[in-house]
Amino acid sequence: MRLGGQRESENVEDRRGGNSGGLGGGFRPAGMGGRGIPLKGGSLVTIAVIVGIGWLVFGINPLQMLAMVTGGGDITQDQSYQQPAPSQAGPGIDDEGKAFVAKVLGSTEDVWDDIFKSAGETYQPTPLVLFTGMTRSACGSASSASGPFYCPLDKKVYIDLAFYDELKRRFGAPGDMAQAYVIAHEVGHHIQDLTGILPKFNEMRRNMSREDANALSVKVELQADCYAGVWANRTDQKGMLEAGDIDEALNAATQIGDDAIQKRTQGVVVPESFTHGTSEQRKTWFNRGYQTGDLNQCNTFQGSI
Repeated sequence: MRLGGQRESENVEDRRGGNSGGLGGGFRPAGMGGRGIPLKGGSLVTIAVIVGIGWLVFGINPLQMLAMVTGGGDITQDQSYQQPAPSQAGPGIDDEGKAFVAKVLGSTEDVWDDIFKSAGETYQPTPLVLFTGMTRSACGSASSASGPFYCPLDKKVYIDLAFYDELKRRFGAPGDMAQAYVIAHEVGHHIQDLTGILPKFNEMRRNMSREDANALSVKVELQADCYAGVWANRTDQKGMLEAGDIDEALNAATQIGDDAIQKRTQGVVVPESFTHGTSEQRKTWFNRGYQTGDLNQCNTFQGSI
């Protein structure tokens, strides 16, 4: 990626190098409303929620993660939770990893700000929290084992940069574009959150069987992949991508498909347990967003929500 001329986002909260704010407790639904973005033909940018790719990498139960980040089930909010103050967060670390994340986040802000403006809306950026080992989020404890995720209760993306080593070593997905794809995917969940469809998803999920909830989760995740592809399209138009970058992103999408991970970790593929989509689906939807640059092409739901 050509990030030399890209500004660094001011929305990076670096909790490394100090107290990361302690551990979280249990949580319940908070207000997660929002306004839809009118698109061509009067459609809306649809669906929301997040899970991140952490459970895929580290074996976290997907429905537990869904419940944690969406406030579903019997989880109740810990009223004692407070946003960590700057002094609690520590001084952070000025390194290449932080600069890279800040520039990628800045590029997502520029892209989505343009898209929202074209729809007559104002984009509200998501802060990105860097941490080491463990920190607190409004959705509960965040740890390296949870992988990158987006929390709609505080509207922040969380990532321990050690995940990138795991992505390269364990999953064979190296490269700066593979790393940027992870961030763009989580920001895609923020876009879903901003559209205000998240409460509807929660309501539907509560009345679904596990298999049906998993199937709907797949559609949510594939849409976030498509949104990451839209971001890639816009950054490519700005001359920020190099030869091989899209291949890196598609390889990452392939390596973290549900079927690929299940084959690698348990030797058996169980389609009804999929929550993020197969390798082929993830590649297809990222590529659709990249090839078209059009959010209207990212409707993975086809009337199901």
